[in-house]
Amino acid sequence: MRNDQFGYETSLSSAQAVSAWDGLVLAFLAHAAATPEHLGNLLEAEPDYAAAHAVKGLFCLMLGRSEMTETARAAHETAMLCARQGAPTAREMGYVRALGAWLDGQPSVSVREMEAILTRWPEDALAMKIGHAIRFILGDRHGMRASIEAVLPAYDAANPARGYLFGCHAFALEETGDYSRAETAGRMGLSLSPDDAWGLHAVAHVYDMTCNARAGLDWLDGREHAWAHCNNFRYHVWWHKALMHLDQNEIEAVFDLYDTEVRKDHTDDFRDISNGTSLLMRLELDGHDVGDRWEEMADICETRTEDACLIFADLHYLLALIGGGRKTALQRMMARLHADAKRSGQSEMMARMANPGLSAAAGLEAFGEGDYRSAFLNLGRARHSMQLAGGSHAQRDIFERLTIDAGIRAGFLDEAETMLGERSARRTGRHDRYATTRLDLIAETRGGWGEAGRLPAE
Repeated sequence: MRNDQFGYETSLSSAQAVSAWDGLVLAFLAHAAATPEHLGNLLEAEPDYAAAHAVKGLFCLMLGRSEMTETARAAHETAMLCARQGAPTAREMGYVRALGAWLDGQPSVSVREMEAILTRWPEDALAMKIGHAIRFILGDRHGMRASIEAVLPAYDAANPARGYLFGCHAFALEETGDYSRAETAGRMGLSLSPDDAWGLHAVAHVYDMTCNARAGLDWLDGREHAWAHCNNFRYHVWWHKALMHLDQNEIEAVFDLYDTEVRKDHTDDFRDISNGTSLLMRLELDGHDVGDRWEEMADICETRTEDACLIFADLHYLLALIGGGRKTALQRMMARLHADAKRSGQSEMMARMANPGLSAAAGLEAFGEGDYRSAFLNLGRARHSMQLAGGSHAQRDIFERLTIDAGIRAGFLDEAETMLGERSARRTGRHDRYATTRLDLIAETRGGWGEAGRLPAE
């Protein structure tokens, strides 16, 4: 029995295996591209380590891809076999149970398994980060914050994960509206762990939510080293920078970042698709011609219509299909979503397909068809439960923008204005360029109405 870098007992038998485990944990905390390499080294050094197989399965499920579910099931079977044949610690078995719970359709139970670990072993930074990640997928921002704040006192200056913990705290603070503390925590995290891309990106979120894109660009410029080492998460940080340029109306810079960074590699990871689709849709809503950029993502998303893993992924696949004009694939996906909604009692993810998924998807479909009244009514119906789709405020904002724009185009001016006010209230009462232009458009539209209540052009 050997101890890990946090001083906790493991069932690993060699120093080499412990080193690989410790490296895996720090790499995962940093969103490092080398994370799978550390996992491979661990399994090579200790092929019967149940926790390693469980973590592999959890990583697979986080990818939100139907074909990875079978890989995760195989990992769980192997983990269970290793557990029966070996002598895993109680802490290690928590990871095995967490994987089993998610495979049974209950990721919230997986979170509880991580919390049970943290209750006894609060410095288990892997359990902290996995619980944080699953809560993010579930849209549980208050749970993210509470979990981090419960273990903060345990991480002293000697803890190698202290900086990454601050980064997670920064993101949870931002998502719960505590922007000043979020910025402080993110900066502290990055000062302790210079490769803490999550903390750096949490500060970028703060600048987005406080409508200070220019300061956000200043924050990111010169800190590229903090996310250069990352897996596909690096595309997401570039996406944030592109959003800041968009808010500054620096459109040439937006297209340049889209082509050279955000979609530099035409990956099919749903998180990368969400970056690309939401950015192109923002550009189109602002009246910019995006050329043929929808095509490569639409080609990919035509093959993902049956995934049914995460509603967050599905809604972004729909954006690509709408943008690329893939009507057959769109109809196929809508049929699948209707079927999923009928199975909402089978799992937590199926419940999200029903709410907010079905109304949101119907609204997106209607928007693509130019039926703005139906788009507004359906997206509006989903609006107050969109948190359940997961992701961040910044990521879900594309659906808020589509709802507002549909409302303006359909003549629901009072409702759209109210939504803009609510959106700005979440941004400390400030208006970003999107809100300003839409408020101006609403005022112009009202001023252009004739006696019959319609625009003269109509």
